[in-house]
Amino acid sequence: MLLVIGNRRYSSWSLRPWIAMKHAGIPFEDRVILMAKDNSKAEMLKVSPGGQVPVLIDGKVVVHETIAILEYLNDRFPDARLWPADMAARAHARAVSAEMHAGYGALRRDCPMNMCRPVRKHIVSPEAMKHVERIDTLWQDCRTKYGANGPFLFGNFTAADAMFAPIVSRLYHYDLPRSAVSEAYMQAIMALPAWKEWVRLAKLETEIIASSEVP
Repeated sequence: MLLVIGNRRYSSWSLRPWIAMKHAGIPFEDRVILMAKDNSKAEMLKVSPGGQVPVLIDGKVVVHETIAILEYLNDRFPDARLWPADMAARAHARAVSAEMHAGYGALRRDCPMNMCRPVRKHIVSPEAMKHVERIDTLWQDCRTKYGANGPFLFGNFTAADAMFAPIVSRLYHYDLPRSAVSEAYMQAIMALPAWKEWVRLAKLETEIIASSEVP
């Protein structure tokens, strides 16, 4: 399988399926299409019907959109257990993942993902702060109700953790407020070998996208 991704430094959507596949031990190769080149869109259109990354290519099967990729991987590799086994937990994991996929626009705008940004406190808009508060509440709720068997949102690592991985980066690098429960969860994510590998590779990239380099 081939996973086509954008810059590791900036592409939050690319991180999601990549970290899920790496952590689950799913064999794949990746290819980076840099996002700020004159031919970036044309290169993406060659592999993705939506002209965006990430896109998963598995033989004749081409899957774009992050949640669709994670669902396909769950069907293709059921032993990876990318969703919780318990039906209620699985439904909740899918719900919070969909919330992540569709929401938090102000936080995304105020705090673009930048895996190489030095940790510095950043003042965000009131709207973005409401998103931070909602995420903190959501994480605490998942950990309290479903996290007894491990350090992640639903105990073991799931697709929901993959969906929230870029938010972990945002709260960490922009030094945004969070509870002790959320801090422990973030530390568990950032301790993953897959996370550390992504960061290592991101630091090797040389392309700088000015709009994502927030002072």
